[in-house]
Amino acid sequence: MVSMVRDGVISPVELVEAHLRQIERRNPEINAFVTVLAERALDDARESQRAMALGGPLGLLHGVPVTVKDSFDVAGLPTRAGSRLRTEHPAAEDATVVARLRSQGAILLGKTNTPEFLASYETDNLITGRTNHPRDPERTPGGSSGGEAAAIAAFCSPGGVGSDGGGSIRVPAHFCGIAGLKPTPGRIPSVGHFPSMGYPGGLTGVVGPMARSAQDLRLLFSVLAGYEPQDPFSSPVPLRQPVAANTRVGVWEQFYTVPVDPQIRAAVRRAAGVLEQLGLPVERFEPRGLERAPNVWAFLFSQWSASATRKLVEGREAEAHWTLLETLGGKEVTGEQVLVNLAARDRMRASLLRQMESVSVLLMPVCGIPAFRHRERKWLVDGKEIGLFQAMMPAVLANVLGLPAVTVPIAVSGEGLPIGVQLVGRPYEDELLLELAVRLEERTQVSGDFGAAE
Repeated sequence: MVSMVRDGVISPVELVEAHLRQIERRNPEINAFVTVLAERALDDARESQRAMALGGPLGLLHGVPVTVKDSFDVAGLPTRAGSRLRTEHPAAEDATVVARLRSQGAILLGKTNTPEFLASYETDNLITGRTNHPRDPERTPGGSSGGEAAAIAAFCSPGGVGSDGGGSIRVPAHFCGIAGLKPTPGRIPSVGHFPSMGYPGGLTGVVGPMARSAQDLRLLFSVLAGYEPQDPFSSPVPLRQPVAANTRVGVWEQFYTVPVDPQIRAAVRRAAGVLEQLGLPVERFEPRGLERAPNVWAFLFSQWSASATRKLVEGREAEAHWTLLETLGGKEVTGEQVLVNLAARDRMRASLLRQMESVSVLLMPVCGIPAFRHRERKWLVDGKEIGLFQAMMPAVLANVLGLPAVTVPIAVSGEGLPIGVQLVGRPYEDELLLELAVRLEERTQVSGDFGAAE
């Protein structure tokens, strides 16, 4: 689209109009959008055309429409994050990532749906309602970036920005057949995101791009990445050219004894075969000592914040959605528990990075199941019943240990559901993961084509 706009094949106005027609056609069924900024987007598209006529410098995304999850501030709009408990006051300014998209000429089409407070793998709330999978309305596109994933997979948006505290970019990408990057903490600023990704949220949560291809992720990453002094986790790491030759890949087919769907296992093996064909050394790999990593993630991501959320909801339970209420159990957390879990996290991270000195990239499932039916919470996998926590164990590993990870669509199940795999890397080697993801998708050519673009 960038090339087509620059070459005059299509104008920014025509491009925005095509996406607005697609939103009108598909959104009633999938309900991916919180807000569609039709008139504002068309005004911005006309301004893009005027800028081109003047012959000045153009941004990397000039004239291309994008979307963002409704957890990012957009000046003049409320940031509801799916909750009636949030203020309706409009944001005073754009989140850093929104400002960076605009600075490179991108045109904001709208904001996409989330579960309440981003607290679920299922996108549903009491304001906008339930978002449905583009392929099967009886299934969820995942969460918490489910609206963004559904919009992109249904060709209502070319790409945009989500956030990931426990697989919230990568799981919807896997469910919907698109690509998504959870970057290393500090690579992409989170200023203007709700909930805050300062401490403690930034210990597990990050902001990252979502698109229909890894190549598009790489372009979006180049726009979004960079130091931001207002973000306490931000790191002044410049964009780098990766060296992919001889990168050793470790294949981890499941999280220890927790089973995965056989079709997902087959997809991981298929991806391993493609990487071998590309000349990369590939070997089986099972890290030692990470069995309790999901439990530590659950403490840092959910239990630690549950007390504050319970106080917020107290007396207003009727205004809270079931996806939020199901996360609020558990006892009060002590300072000693916080210190014990942080120390356990640091030990596991150091251990894994020692083990990854020779195997620099892990190839894994994103999670143990494909897109599930709304409100489903248990599945029979390889003869064993697993719940949602077990199914998502492969996803949360990168969050709790602060590692970059990218999801790439690789196959389609017998039921016609997309299957993605994830590549997990060492800190600050995001560019290497994106390079491998691009090479992988070039050999597989699987995409979330669930609604033909006009």
